[in-house]
Amino acid sequence: MRRYETFVIIDPDLSQEQREPLIGRVEDLITQMDGFLVKADDWGERKLAYDIKKKGRGYYVRFDYCGLAPLVNEIERFFRIDDGALKYMTVLLNGDVDLEKIKEEKAARESAAAESAAAESAAAESMAAEKPGDSDKAPEEDQEKELAPAEETAKTDKDGPSSETEDSAAEKPPSSTKEEA
Repeated sequence: MRRYETFVIIDPDLSQEQREPLIGRVEDLITQMDGFLVKADDWGERKLAYDIKKKGRGYYVRFDYCGLAPLVNEIERFFRIDDGALKYMTVLLNGDVDLEKIKEEKAARESAAAESAAAESAAAESMAAEKPGDSDKAPEEDQEKELAPAEETAKTDKDGPSSETEDSAAEKPPSSTKEEA
């Protein structure tokens, strides 16, 4: 089996509803003729380098698939017949491919995309759940201020005797700017 890439430039005047059957027909041809569609990239509308059939713009779609020569012939025959296709081009990417390896790569790519989409949605949900004005930094600052006198006591004990005893340090309430405000 060989791996091919077919580019097609579709008439930009066609609506999305008119474009979908053309793209779907190519995908159906690939599966009917024992091919494997790796990816169908929808590149969207772009400016052409030169006018094709008096059109200055075109809608680009790229098909990456595995199959045999009769499949390529049938896809190109379909584009010749269909008026929606302005231009097409097929390129041989690899003369001998391992179909199972390509299927595994596609499955791994899809699972990675699903995981990243799930992570993005979870991050969006957590950001939406946070209320404006709530800050996670304030409790951390309070904890740091509460630890500060204990750290000073520990430092003075290590350095040697100090005028302040542990009992007097324990009796002092931790200073907090939020409690005063």
